[in-house]
Amino acid sequence: MTTEALPVNPWEKWGWAFASIWLVFLVFPITAAVESDVPLAGKVAALLCIAGFAVANVLGYSQRCSTWLALGVMLALALATLPVIGIGVISFTPYLAILSALELPSPAWKWAVALWAAFPVLSLMDIDGFPTFFFLMLWPIMVGGVMLRIFGEREELAHEARGEHALVAERERVARDVHDVLGHSLTALSVKAELAARLIDLDPDRAKQELESIQTTARQALAEVRATVGGLRAGNLEAELAAAPRVLADAGVTTQVVGAVADTDPRHRALLAWVLRESVTNVVRHARAGSVVIELGARGMSVTDDGAGCAGAEGNGLRGMRERVAGVGGTLSVTATTPGTRVEVGLP
Repeated sequence: MTTEALPVNPWEKWGWAFASIWLVFLVFPITAAVESDVPLAGKVAALLCIAGFAVANVLGYSQRCSTWLALGVMLALALATLPVIGIGVISFTPYLAILSALELPSPAWKWAVALWAAFPVLSLMDIDGFPTFFFLMLWPIMVGGVMLRIFGEREELAHEARGEHALVAERERVARDVHDVLGHSLTALSVKAELAARLIDLDPDRAKQELESIQTTARQALAEVRATVGGLRAGNLEAELAAAPRVLADAGVTTQVVGAVADTDPRHRALLAWVLRESVTNVVRHARAGSVVIELGARGMSVTDDGAGCAGAEGNGLRGMRERVAGVGGTLSVTATTPGTRVEVGLP
């Protein structure tokens, strides 16, 4: 049986871009540093700390460094601006809170967000004339980050529940099919064996016929069991073609489909479904693509992305695709495009 790929959290791929957009609100500490009464060297140092804070914030979403490390660097740089901007340092807390909410593991993110959320309360004390409305501005931003995390976790739980339900349903289907196949076949084999045993002395020729029939029935039952169990691994091309755009869309990838299931050879649709599923999984996991084109035809299928291209040793998934395609006399080629990768299946 195949299970639907887990939905990809868009923050895993595009979090750095969203984080870059929200850096515009660093205008508050930048303005506070520029308008402070400290010497020019202090202002420059504060501005450099703010720039470093921005870089660490973006890297915290890019998966290129540890979230804990990014938070530590951000906190240190924010505190370094304290002698220059004073109470204005709390304008950094939304960045710390949202990064914690979206990237830290459970339950650490809850404690971290609660800590950062406590700091804006200082604005209610009207220290150094710091505007009290800042409390009303920062808290909704932090709450928004928390809601994104909660909704994401709920979506993952729902997806897991759907997957478990599908797994149980598939197991029940296979159990029913195997029971029906074996029940019928074993009953027939038992009856024929008893008949052959009675005829072995009375009518040897008829007994021989019954024994030959037992062999035929046994081979047929074995083939039916294999076909039934094969349903666990065989794919449905129509279902995979419908699921692929949804899985890719969750990863921020657009999909274009050229052709239809009806254009393909019915003998090879299960194989094409398996190749399509593996190809989509590879795009989601490795390609960092923006778009994918799926082409279907009488002689096979191709999946082309505009991602980072193919590099490194051939993995188990690709090797498995090549072996399966070769098993039916076809060919599988993986070629670099500009940009991206093209996986093409040619079938007899």
